[in-house]
Amino acid sequence: MHHLRALTVAAALVLAAALAIAASASAPPVGALPLGPVSVIKTQKGELVAVSLPTRGNGRVWRIARPFNGNVLAQVGEADVAKTVVLVFRAKAAGAATVTFGLTKGETAKAFESRRFEIHVR
Repeated sequence: MHHLRALTVAAALVLAAALAIAASASAPPVGALPLGPVSVIKTQKGELVAVSLPTRGNGRVWRIARPFNGNVLAQVGEADVAKTVVLVFRAKAAGAATVTFGLTKGETAKAFESRRFEIHVR
């Protein structure tokens, strides 16, 4: 039973990631970012890294605002959990990648908030 639930959650995360990637392909880029918190995460190759962003109302959504090093990280999931948005990445190789998020109203360019995660993989 526990394995079935874990498999269902994993499938939902993969589906959500695929939909998010497809949706972001046509979205305009996020513009200038206001200053926001920076978190530093250290991990090892092969591990999963999850980042959490607070859900906001009024049609505001978190978007990956800048390209990140895809040789080091790959996004493998995204889900709404309670009052947060959780994104999951797999550490693919040693190195560093910075994942930057902007909070926009829908798929517009203006960012109201930002968050940055500096991820170091060894």
